[in-house]
Amino acid sequence: MDLSEKTVLITGSTGGIGGETARGLARLGLRVLLVGRDRDRALRAAARITADTGNERVEAFSADVTRLADLRRLAEQVAERHDALHVLINNVGTAGERRELTPDGVETMFAAHVLAPFTLTHLLLPLLRAGAPARVVNVTGGIPGGPIDLANLQAERRLLGWTFSHYNHTKTIQMAMSHRFAELVGGTGVAVNVVYPGHGYTPMNRAMRIRSFPYVYRPVAPLVKLLAPIFMADLTKPARSGIRMATDPALEGVTGAYFGQDGRRRPWPPSVLDERVRDRVWSLCEELSTRPLGHLSY
Repeated sequence: MDLSEKTVLITGSTGGIGGETARGLARLGLRVLLVGRDRDRALRAAARITADTGNERVEAFSADVTRLADLRRLAEQVAERHDALHVLINNVGTAGERRELTPDGVETMFAAHVLAPFTLTHLLLPLLRAGAPARVVNVTGGIPGGPIDLANLQAERRLLGWTFSHYNHTKTIQMAMSHRFAELVGGTGVAVNVVYPGHGYTPMNRAMRIRSFPYVYRPVAPLVKLLAPIFMADLTKPARSGIRMATDPALEGVTGAYFGQDGRRRPWPPSVLDERVRDRVWSLCEELSTRPLGHLSY
């Protein structure tokens, strides 16, 4: 299929890596559906991308993806406007200094990085199947790959550890959820993969204070914040991996894989390959999402 016939939805796409990914895909001719928390900001981002690329098929949607009601409303609005979806990129990232809960009673980083892609992908599965072969790209980040603490999935015990933060922890949990999702939708024409984009000087990173860093990194955090605007300001580089995952013909039919920022397949972290971990993560997502959404089918 010609790229101009494809529709892609990207969460967290009004700025940062998601914004550059949206810009790159619009430049290739895809219909791009932007999703941001603030409607006015999303509209401005869509207008900028249209002006930059000449692609007038850039649409703006607003949703706080940490809220289940917003995810349902978003899915309904997309279904009202479109009969099929070819690519879904779950890109949202958020970080905080303390444990906070969403209105649904879910820890915020877990809600953004794990529950949101789980729920939104489920809600959009009918559109993705209609657009098959379709792709779901879940964007990990930070320093993923550490052990998954099943007793601390929602930072019930601690938000920051000595070697990795809850941000990294939830991004690794997302990988376990994605691995299981790929298993369950195998054979439906919907591929689910994870990509690591690398680091970029994003609005989220700019807003992070020193005490937001994991303890072990705090001594060098001031230097990182000083050098980041120099060496990580070009967000087109980390956006390349997501653009490739969405469009590369060589990836047609590839599912259940983890790709690095260089575009090459990487081995899954050992914690992700632990079936007991995947079972627990999946059951928790089902438990948290089905209360307001009803039964989810695969």
